[in-house]
Amino acid sequence: MNAAGFTDYYDIDDLLTEEHKLIRQSIRDFVKKEISPNIEKWAQQAHFPSEIVRKFGEVGAFGPTIPTEYGGGGLDYISYGLIMQEIERGDSGMRSTASVQGSLVMYPIYQYGSEEQRRKYLPKLASGEWLGCFGLTEPDHGSNPGGMTTTIKDMGDYYLLNGAKLWISNSPQSQVAVVWAKDDNGRIKGVIVEQGMEGFTAPEIHNKWSLRASITGELVFDNVKVPKENLLPNVEGLKGPLGCLDSARYGIAWGAIGVAIDCYESALKYSLEREQFGKPIASFQLQQKKLAEMITEITKAQLMVWRLGMLKNAGKATSAQISMAKRNSVEIALHIAREARQIHGGMGITGEYPIMRHMMNLESVITYEGTHDIHLLITGADVTGIQAFK
Repeated sequence: MNAAGFTDYYDIDDLLTEEHKLIRQSIRDFVKKEISPNIEKWAQQAHFPSEIVRKFGEVGAFGPTIPTEYGGGGLDYISYGLIMQEIERGDSGMRSTASVQGSLVMYPIYQYGSEEQRRKYLPKLASGEWLGCFGLTEPDHGSNPGGMTTTIKDMGDYYLLNGAKLWISNSPQSQVAVVWAKDDNGRIKGVIVEQGMEGFTAPEIHNKWSLRASITGELVFDNVKVPKENLLPNVEGLKGPLGCLDSARYGIAWGAIGVAIDCYESALKYSLEREQFGKPIASFQLQQKKLAEMITEITKAQLMVWRLGMLKNAGKATSAQISMAKRNSVEIALHIAREARQIHGGMGITGEYPIMRHMMNLESVITYEGTHDIHLLITGADVTGIQAFK
């Protein structure tokens, strides 16, 4: 067996600093203690453990790249990726909670917000005192966010917000929402909406087969009065929300590898222990083919996201590069989950093993933050110079 361990076939740890490894280990320990023993029960019961929010804050999972003066970790993007990978090894829904908070709520407030907004919101979000959500997707506008119909109207001393958002992670329990809407001139602006503002509701979406331990809902705005100081002053247009999505997609590119690793390790262990025809099923060629292809794809994806992280650290990563990595990681994770399910046989559909839960979760991950097909077309547009989706 490879001396570097089950899932570091190319000694990628050599590319990490000691700090990176310590951060990874601390999150791995956290997941083993706080998430793994409970996650099957939470998923079966469609229960979002609201107490996990504070715990995520304590372990530094919220806004790890945000400067420490605002309560963030002040870490680099490799660290952020490793944190997302370890949380998603536990569960994609748990990673959604963390990455929405960091990439889609804290990031825009830090990047596009005023100093007053940073100081007011970021420490509460970093600590987990407050949970946040991100309102971009609408009932009729998913892959085409520019078609949004949610509006903010300037009423002199406040804005009047009307519209609705759908498929919003964290929304039913969020204290704050970063919401994107069109102003009187049709320009997209970001506003910070707080729980309790009159006319603002966040009903929960029930009966999901996927991300069952994550809470998902709507955002509904019926003549909500938003104070002028809640407008994000330093951005307008689609580049605002798309910049946030780049950050979130980067986290998914690492996180989905965590799922692939968990499925692969479970399948490898099971194949060595499970005997048929008088020997372990790992000795059969078709099982070895599955395992060999799994570790190959994991290794390729690890190298891709490590390089992407280095480009992010240098401020050089493009949106198209991030799209490619997000799409690749989720695709290989879903394929590995399905192959791992077969190796586990009938046991693979039970909660005794994480495979089926991961597989169902990935059916959401492959669609949100840009669908699988749209990411392919982003690469296509990048290499041809022709946009196929307009």
